[in-house]
Amino acid sequence: MGAYILRRLLLIIPTLIGIMVVNFTLTQFVPGGPIEQIAAQVQGSGDAFSNISGAGAGADTGVVEGYEGARGLPPEFIAQLEKEFGFDKPPLERFLTMMGNYLTFDFGTSWFRSISVIDLVVEKMPVSITLGLWSTLLAYLISIPLGIRKATRDGTRFDTWTSAVIIMAYAIPAFLFAVLLMVLFAGGSYWQIFPLRGLTSDNFTDLSLWGKIKDYAWHATLPVVASTISSFATLTLLTKNSFLDEINKQYVMTARAKGLTEGRVLYGHVFRNAMLIVIAGFPAVFLGVFFGASILIETVFSLDGLGRLGFEAAVQRDYPVIFGTLYVFGLLSLVVGILSDMMYVFVDPRIDFESRAG
Repeated sequence: MGAYILRRLLLIIPTLIGIMVVNFTLTQFVPGGPIEQIAAQVQGSGDAFSNISGAGAGADTGVVEGYEGARGLPPEFIAQLEKEFGFDKPPLERFLTMMGNYLTFDFGTSWFRSISVIDLVVEKMPVSITLGLWSTLLAYLISIPLGIRKATRDGTRFDTWTSAVIIMAYAIPAFLFAVLLMVLFAGGSYWQIFPLRGLTSDNFTDLSLWGKIKDYAWHATLPVVASTISSFATLTLLTKNSFLDEINKQYVMTARAKGLTEGRVLYGHVFRNAMLIVIAGFPAVFLGVFFGASILIETVFSLDGLGRLGFEAAVQRDYPVIFGTLYVFGLLSLVVGILSDMMYVFVDPRIDFESRAG
């Protein structure tokens, strides 16, 4: 297992490089670069996108004539901006310099926030971790028991009406469900049970330890529930189908023929085998909540997390923040994939990734 983990860790490097190459290349063709943004602000137009005439790629290649939003500004000013942002250098040189810095986790400084990217990531990370971990944990705590119950009562009325609820949950977009929760429980039109925004109250630092826990849970309830809705539906069906597949196998019938109780058969034999595919889905569930739903949920509930940070950076063309968060996201996803493989072995020690790799 040690050799397999080592190989997976070594594969992280070329995989991250590939991710960064693709995204860095794409940004060279995206109009409305950071110089366009600054030029639009200096001229008072407020939005660089209104000044784009299709030549925005020059913002990344150092072609001053391509800055439609910079017309009327001194060329010396544009040249100074290019030098400050590093656009006076060839794209390949800029990419190699960036990756060399990223290997030491030096992500530079945000162009529009005047703060280091690593400080921004550390500042926003707790919000996204809250949504990702608690939503994934809640989804598993609900989905596994419910999926097992549906498998053991397959075809019954319980299975039918719970399947209808699951299909509805899967069909509802996370952001729409979040708005619905706000309308119902955050003072929209009905009950004001939960707060409308944020993860803590203004007097959070003055509260006792138990008070801080309650305040944190009170604020996190609606965002976590909204983030859980789609992953809960997927996991429940995955658990049910996995258990149904195992229940119909020969070893289960043999165990029942030996006189073992249904609980012993289900949780002593079926559970370990059926849970393998559920565990395999953990990275997808966690990353789906952490990277996908977090942008929408953080925006709806005014949470200042990584998803919202990445979205705002993309709008502003704040490339150090974009690539820094992308690098962190990619690294986390690859590490979570390795942890998932380790969980495979923990659940079923018979699995040997080293022999398969060989």
